[in-house]
Amino acid sequence: MKRLCLVLPCLLFCACLAGQTSLPAPSVLEEERPQTPPNAYLRAAWIATVDNIDWPSKPGLPAKTQQKEFTDLLDTLQALGFNAVFVQIRPTADTFWPSELEPWSRYLTGTQGKDPGYDPLDFMIKETHGRGMQFHAWLNPYRVSQNGKAALAKEHPAVQNPSWTLRYGGRLYFNPALPQVQKHVANIVAEVVRNYDVDGIHFDDYFYPYPVKENKKNVPFPDQDAYRRYGRGKNLHDWRRANVNALVKRVHDEIKALKPAVRFGISPFGVWRNKSKDPTGSDTRAFSAYDDGLYADSRAWMQNGWIDYIIPQLYWHFGHKAAPFGTLLDWWCRETAKYPDTAFYVGLGAYQQEKTWKDPLELQKQIQALPSCPGVKGEVYFSAASIQKSPSIQKTLQTIKRAPL
Repeated sequence: MKRLCLVLPCLLFCACLAGQTSLPAPSVLEEERPQTPPNAYLRAAWIATVDNIDWPSKPGLPAKTQQKEFTDLLDTLQALGFNAVFVQIRPTADTFWPSELEPWSRYLTGTQGKDPGYDPLDFMIKETHGRGMQFHAWLNPYRVSQNGKAALAKEHPAVQNPSWTLRYGGRLYFNPALPQVQKHVANIVAEVVRNYDVDGIHFDDYFYPYPVKENKKNVPFPDQDAYRRYGRGKNLHDWRRANVNALVKRVHDEIKALKPAVRFGISPFGVWRNKSKDPTGSDTRAFSAYDDGLYADSRAWMQNGWIDYIIPQLYWHFGHKAAPFGTLLDWWCRETAKYPDTAFYVGLGAYQQEKTWKDPLELQKQIQALPSCPGVKGEVYFSAASIQKSPSIQKTLQTIKRAPL
């Protein structure tokens, strides 16, 4: 989710038996818990767990410390008028719940597969719903390891099925082309939806990896064997996009078959296509999700009704030469208006305000620009820790209120 410039974009404590945790029954009946009205303007934040970006602050903390850190985040957000969180519960094919399909996350305990002694997902959902906020479960579909040499738990599906994986840029990925991988990802999503009272399932911008460069040239993603087996005469890029589309449709269908009220949404990279490649694209000169490596066709997802909401990551400032914020907001406003069944939320790069942007009022100006697009149904910030640590961002959010539509 977090990147700079052109390559910018998870109550009650339940003690568990040592070394063993069973899947819980659904935590709270839907009719019993408070919920943000479906038509409310969404003000939300991403809570990233990969590399302990937002939570927990570091691996290996006691359960009570992890829990207090999370509730402190929620309290800060709630006080600023936030009514939803998008929490990363599967950062690297390891989980923040007692899964029967993948091991416990290393970002909880420091050791992949080690039981943290409680069910973080159940705890987080109850705390979030107890504040009347929505909880969207954020999963990364293909990433297996940030460091391809890092030890994986022996029960990890990548260890049990090494043919499912590819190494690229020093990292390990599941191969998006394989039917077994697509089935596994859909099964993981189904496990969450079936057993937990989540409001939504969420993917971010990471589908095929961002390109790795050597000597200023892109290193090819090593999926040649799968292309020869499954390509069926398609252009390589079209084939990769079709693989991503197949997963998006499959996950959508899996969710709706289990719990139709659970929403499915994606936050793609902020540039769909540049006008130089497609006259219907945005007037930008930037990396694009469609053409340049991710193989993410967000227009197809909306056209086919495979997602309930979309959150393009518009992490650039107004004066950016290649991808100005205003240009992209206007393009997405016009584009999403064609698909009224897909709610349009804007992803804002709060982390950029104090690290990159020179204008101290940049984020404020971006928020104030959102009403220029009547189709905007909410704003989502990356990320929660950036907000919690910044008094100036908090002041901006306190100043600009949002009322239900």
